[in-house]
Amino acid sequence: MRAYLAHRDRLVTIDDATGEAPTATERLLGHDLEAVAAHEAAPERAVVGTFDDGLYRTTDGGQTVEQIGDALDHDAVTAVAVSPLDPEEIWVGTEPSRLYRSRDGGESFERVRGITDVPSASQWAFPPRPETHHVRWIEPDPTDPDRIHVGIEAGALLYTEDGGATWTDRPPGSRSDNHQLATHPNAAGRVYAAAGDGYAESTDGGMTWTVHHDGLDHRYVWSVLPDPGDPERVLVSSATGPGSAHSHPGESYCYRRTNAQESEGHKTKWERLEGPLSGDGVLRAVLASDGDASHAYAATNQGCYHSTDFGSSWSRIDVDWPEELADQTARGLAVVPDLP
Repeated sequence: MRAYLAHRDRLVTIDDATGEAPTATERLLGHDLEAVAAHEAAPERAVVGTFDDGLYRTTDGGQTVEQIGDALDHDAVTAVAVSPLDPEEIWVGTEPSRLYRSRDGGESFERVRGITDVPSASQWAFPPRPETHHVRWIEPDPTDPDRIHVGIEAGALLYTEDGGATWTDRPPGSRSDNHQLATHPNAAGRVYAAAGDGYAESTDGGMTWTVHHDGLDHRYVWSVLPDPGDPERVLVSSATGPGSAHSHPGESYCYRRTNAQESEGHKTKWERLEGPLSGDGVLRAVLASDGDASHAYAATNQGCYHSTDFGSSWSRIDVDWPEELADQTARGLAVVPDLP
C-alpha cells in the first residue's frame, strides 16, 4: 500500500511494498497542510491542500511535488477530493468558502458557483476566525457522478444532484459543523457525517438525516470510516471538544458500531475501542481505508496504524516517526492499495 499523510507541517508518504520494509518520504516541510486525496486507479498521484500556499500535486508517489491550481482565487485550500468514478476529476474547497473542479487531473480548474447563494450562508462562521468560514469536506458520490456532498465549517451541509448547478441547503437532521463525510460504493444513498455537533447518517443521498448517539460518550466527532466490506460497520474518532481533540497533549477516542439497524426495540450502540487511537495523549485520529473489507488505517500524533479486523486491533506501521509530530494533529490521510 501507499499512504499519503498530510500532517500539520509536512506531507509524509509511506510505501509498504510486499516483502520490503516500509519507507517514509517527507515533502512540503514547513507548509500548513490541510487535506490530501488520491485514487486507487492512479496511485502515483495525490493532491495536497495547504492553507498558506494553495494546491500541490505529486505524480511520482510523493518523491516530488509541484504547485498547481493557478485559477484558484485563494491560497487557503481546506478540502480536496478525487471522484471515485473518475481519477481525473478533482474537487477543491477553500477559505473563504469557494468550490472548484478540475476535469483533467489538475491541469486546469473551474469555479463551481452557487454554494454561497444558499439561505444559510449569511450565518456561516468558523469560531477561531468568526469573520470567515471554509469548505471542510467534499464527498463525491461513488454511484452518481452528479451528486456531491459538501461540509461547511461551520454552518451547513450542502448537496447537489446536478453536478453543482443547484444546491440543497441544510437538509433535515443534518449537522451544522461537519468535519468529514463518507459514502459507500456498495450502499447507494448512504452518507455518513462526523461533526462537531455529533454523528449522523443519511440513507437517501443526503436528503434527510438521522442522529446516532447511543453509546457515543464523546460527541465532538472528527473522522468517519465505513467498513469497505460492510456499510453497517462504522469507525469514528471523537473527543469531548475541540481542545482535547486538537491541542497537545490531547485526549480522544475511537468508537465502532457494528450494526446500524434497529429491530424489536433494540437500539444499536457505539462501543469504545481500546488501543492506540484512544486515551490521554492522543490527538484525534484521521481514518482511511485501502478498499479491502475490514481494513482500516489511522494517523494520529503518535504514528500511522493499520487494522485488518476493523479496529479490534491495530499495528503501528514501522517507519521512523518524526519527533516533531508528537504534538501535531494529522490533517488528512489517503491510502491506495498495493501497487502493481
